Amino acid sequence: MSKIKIAIQGELGAYSHIAVEKLYKNTDIKTCSTFEETFKQAYNDSAYKILIPIENSLAGRVADIHYLLPKYKLQIHGEYFLPVEHNLLGKSDANIDDIKYVRSHAQAISQCQKIITEKNFKSIISVDTAGSAKDLAEGKDKSIAAIASDLSAKMYNLKILKKNIEDDKGNVTRFLIMGKNIEQPDYEKNKKYITSCIFRVKSEPSALYKCLGGFATNQVNLTKLESFSVKNTFDQANFYLDLEGHIEQSGVKKALEELGFHTETLDILGVYESSAFRQK
Repeated sequence: MSKIKIAIQGELGAYSHIAVEKLYKNTDIKTCSTFEETFKQAYNDSAYKILIPIENSLAGRVADIHYLLPKYKLQIHGEYFLPVEHNLLGKSDANIDDIKYVRSHAQAISQCQKIITEKNFKSIISVDTAGSAKDLAEGKDKSIAAIASDLSAKMYNLKILKKNIEDDKGNVTRFLIMGKNIEQPDYEKNKKYITSCIFRVKSEPSALYKCLGGFATNQVNLTKLESFSVKNTFDQANFYLDLEGHIEQSGVKKALEELGFHTETLDILGVYESSAFRQK
């Protein structure tokens, strides 16, 4: 059986790597240094899917992703919610009292502020969590620790100085599975779906109000609505929207038709099954 090709941002051992292992049994993982490089991989090679973190329950949306969605217009094939457990990793001969600096991705740093403040650690922002662990393993300074997964500790032969250091034990990251090809499931009445899109409103009074009116009149529930500025301007904004429902459902179809009437651009990013995590 051929392996599923997946591209992720970050080194092996990253939380994206953990999510891939939870989702798929037989994969060929390509690591990318940046989110844009990850998007480019799937854009240039349709054999690849990508697994991208889009938001975290503590730290909010992941920087840059919303700007890459309209740029590459990859299709969302699914979503996955991963509980995140951060660990303080050190050199094999280090103890927690040796640590003066802590290195990790900005999101991980922001999610572990209690221990950083309590221990008076100085933060070093890195490209990703697993990359921080890899750099730590390759260096010789035992006064530096990394915030990363237990998988990173195993992969890079590091000691877990303290487990589960995140500020909130309900820390969850939402990932999107994306690819160049459209993979839209047929509508089944007994299943729940999410439809995602990005749109830009017309520059006129009450434009956003008019855009959203169709969802209210057609009783379509929105689970997320976020704005982000159009590049190099403060005059207009793009909006990222998730709604409950399938594009083949009458109410969703009518609401999106009305949305299209009041927007300059509207791109459907994907229709996919709603994660069971949402039902908890």
